[in-house]
Amino acid sequence: MSLSHDQFANAISRRHFFQSGGVGLGKIALASLLSRAALPARQVSAAPTELMNPFAAKTAHFKPRATNVIYLFMAGAPSQLELFDYKPALEKYNDAAPPDNLAKELRLAFAQQNARLMAPQYSFKKHGESGNEISEIVPHLSTVADEICILKSLHTDQFNHAPAQVFLNTGSPIPGRPSMGSWVTYGLGSEADDLPAFVVLTSGGGTSGGTANFSSGFLPSLHTGVPFRSEGSPIINVNNPQGIDRKIQRDTLDLVSTLNKRHLDVVGDPEISSRISAYEMAFRMQSRAPELMDFSQETKETLEMYGAEPGKSSFANHCLLARRLVERGVRFVNLYLKGWDHHSNVKGGLKNMCGKCDQASAALVKDLKQRGLLENTLVIWGGEFGRTPIVEANATLGRAAGRDHHPSAFSMWMAGGGVKSGFTWGASDELGFNAVENPVHVHDLQATILHLLGLDHERLTFTYQGRPYRLTDIHGKLVSEILA
Repeated sequence: MSLSHDQFANAISRRHFFQSGGVGLGKIALASLLSRAALPARQVSAAPTELMNPFAAKTAHFKPRATNVIYLFMAGAPSQLELFDYKPALEKYNDAAPPDNLAKELRLAFAQQNARLMAPQYSFKKHGESGNEISEIVPHLSTVADEICILKSLHTDQFNHAPAQVFLNTGSPIPGRPSMGSWVTYGLGSEADDLPAFVVLTSGGGTSGGTANFSSGFLPSLHTGVPFRSEGSPIINVNNPQGIDRKIQRDTLDLVSTLNKRHLDVVGDPEISSRISAYEMAFRMQSRAPELMDFSQETKETLEMYGAEPGKSSFANHCLLARRLVERGVRFVNLYLKGWDHHSNVKGGLKNMCGKCDQASAALVKDLKQRGLLENTLVIWGGEFGRTPIVEANATLGRAAGRDHHPSAFSMWMAGGGVKSGFTWGASDELGFNAVENPVHVHDLQATILHLLGLDHERLTFTYQGRPYRLTDIHGKLVSEILA
């Protein structure tokens, strides 16, 4: 369809008004979008400096107990029955049939419904003044028994790995929701100017939940977790190619930023603002990254305490790097350690995995405390669910003496950041089938983590497609009894 001269002139005039009008309608629209997005988290309008720097530190709902989080996520689900939840009754009734009423309610992924009970594969002892009961397979953790809070009554809605991991990390078993780290940085911003607010470190391969575990979902993409490597440059291509010096890069970045800002003025898409922020962050990281990764600054005693080896990729190096990250203001660090899915030979599997993480996990707690950081840093250790009190054995699959998925009762531990030290909360029944005393749902755990950071899980919301969302969905309650 062709336009008349007058119609064409009117169209040009309207377009010119929206693109070049002195009031800057694109800027007004962007400011409106960003301030509305920020409003639910703090119940106040975003300050101008926050609009220029989306990661500017923001005011919490109330005084926080913690300012940073290090989440040691044990992907694959470690067996609580060999680590933290000792069941003498399982020893007494080893190889006996489980009670009919409990076996009938059991949700199983692979094990036979008529499988027999299996005794704990390791012995337990009480440690420290607290008397926290811990397995012999984690001797290093026992040395910080008086620093940790053990939760023995966790339960989840999911019993397969991918949906359970995504559920614990995002509050929903379906990929596409913002992860916990994304919610935290959205609500609180960051104290780091030259490092991402949310960093992800992975050992032992990828996780079942994949990138959905640390995605920003429908929140602005700048809140997505940034995967780091533990050797060399933390991010691939963070160094300039040969022949490109810092001045050339700065000039190029300024030109790209100018073009992006012009486009932002025209369309008002907040994702363009995210892109501008990402480019600037990458530029600043180039100066910070070499110093961050330089473990030569650490003492020999510190490296030996962690079992860290500079230049190698390991969980120990990741734990040390996590401490260095929170020291530099990074708000949320996720460490994923894959390999805990012991459907066969749970005893040998745990020996292998605990050998990789026990020393470094305990060292992280000790190191943070020595540096005065544990008080403000919340450390969390655990997987997506637990393991069954019954044995998994399947000759066809080559499995024997293993444990199946178990969502009804599992354990985790936390340290620092405002939780009680040397404390145990909740209990499962005498055989470990169900959480029966002070049960803690995954949404309750999420609500409590946000509370420790000074965020009310019911007020930290984001409206998407006309509906307000939050990390805990419509559920969750604070577990106030574990607060110091």
